[in-house]
Amino acid sequence: MKKLIVKTKLKDRKKFFRQVEAIGLELTPVIWQHERIYWPAEYKPHRNYPRLVMRTEVVTTEQPAKYYLYLKRHIEDSGVDVMNFTPVGDYTEATGIVHQLGFRKVAEVSRQRQQVELDAKTRIYVDTVEGVPGTFLKIEAELDEDTPVGALRKEVEKIMGLFGQDEFVEKTYAELLDEN
Repeated sequence: MKKLIVKTKLKDRKKFFRQVEAIGLELTPVIWQHERIYWPAEYKPHRNYPRLVMRTEVVTTEQPAKYYLYLKRHIEDSGVDVMNFTPVGDYTEATGIVHQLGFRKVAEVSRQRQQVELDAKTRIYVDTVEGVPGTFLKIEAELDEDTPVGALRKEVEKIMGLFGQDEFVEKTYAELLDEN
């Protein structure tokens, strides 16, 4: 699946939540996610190399954690991410396979996340990342084969603008953690 991801640091968290409520959107309860990010042994920046991510997700403390493995490849010249998700039954076995494939762990990111679906192909996420100050607004929009990336980017940035956001963050959460 191809996705366009646009992220910004919220200027005013309380104002954003009031705006969401005023237009009738309802964010999910807080979900805790922890991700271990792996790069291939021969990884070089700006080469469109794939990353593997092992995600642990806890929706409620009454339910067991869920695990996912996903491959993510950022296509630099278009700004599009190609992603493939799969649920994982055994976390330890899956990470063993990742290491045997020659990937190395380069970062760990923990966050609290709330989300809301705007439509079948567009989601808004509100993330608080442990170790990074502030709250982030992230919109992920699935890209159809016949939709130009530029047109979709304008739509997503327009949505951000409706919430008073006009400065975008290009770095990943892992890169932001490295800065702090």
